[in-house]
Amino acid sequence: MIKEKSCGAVVFRKNGKEILYLLLYRKAHDHYKESWDFPRGLMEEGETEEETTIRETLEETAINDLKFEKGFLERIKWVYKKEGAFVSKEVVYHLGETNSSEVKLSHEHDDFRWCNFEEALKLIKFSNTKSILKKANEFLVGGLNRFI
Repeated sequence: MIKEKSCGAVVFRKNGKEILYLLLYRKAHDHYKESWDFPRGLMEEGETEEETTIRETLEETAINDLKFEKGFLERIKWVYKKEGAFVSKEVVYHLGETNSSEVKLSHEHDDFRWCNFEEALKLIKFSNTKSILKKANEFLVGGLNRFI
């Protein structure tokens, strides 16, 4: 079985007391279903997970001031079929804050949106991505109430 590893970020920014999450939209094509998701991409040889996350976020959004929240690291795994072969996919997600509201999309995506938690939860279709968003939101607003 082929193995793939990608890294990405749940990117957020503060707008007053509100937390806004960045979602990227991709129309359905080839082997991809239509989706709203977080910036992510395949690791390149010699990169750390953090380096891949920073590079992919920059390539897909032009955000270059990502600051990781220490203590948040989530992994999801699934298997899919690509060109007749099974692929075991792992994605590592960091939680990253930006001060930028401007996004310049790469050719990989068709739209973006800054959303509060409830809006983001409605847009995301995949259960594993919803789970990552819920964990990120709990991390940010749970117990500490850091933004209130």
